[in-house]
Amino acid sequence: QVQVVESGGGLVQPGGSLKLSCTVSESMFRIWTRAWYRQAPGNERELVAFITPQGDTNYADSVKGRFTISKDNAKNTVYLQMNSLKPEDTAVYYCNKIPNDSWGQGTQVTVSS
Repeated sequence: QVQVVESGGGLVQPGGSLKLSCTVSESMFRIWTRAWYRQAPGNERELVAFITPQGDTNYADSVKGRFTISKDNAKNTVYLQMNSLKPEDTAVYYCNKIPNDSWGQGTQVTVSS
């Protein structure tokens, strides 16, 4: 069974930065599109960004220009660099492949002064 471990979340002030990491125990890591999602209290889980096997990226309009997704195939790890954070970015952040596999625990990001 694939295991997913997200890390790097925390409490940060508005305007601050965080870098999330997601390590996946999967031998075929590099062949799938990898994505970050987030879910705020009372909201549906939403797609934040994804990166294709070829390295092409795509972002939700709400994070475009502030977030950057990247990956290291040698480490089976996907990253999400988040800059200029806003209170509305507060959520639990999850990573998964597309199409989705099982979900990890997520990592909490809280943006507050």
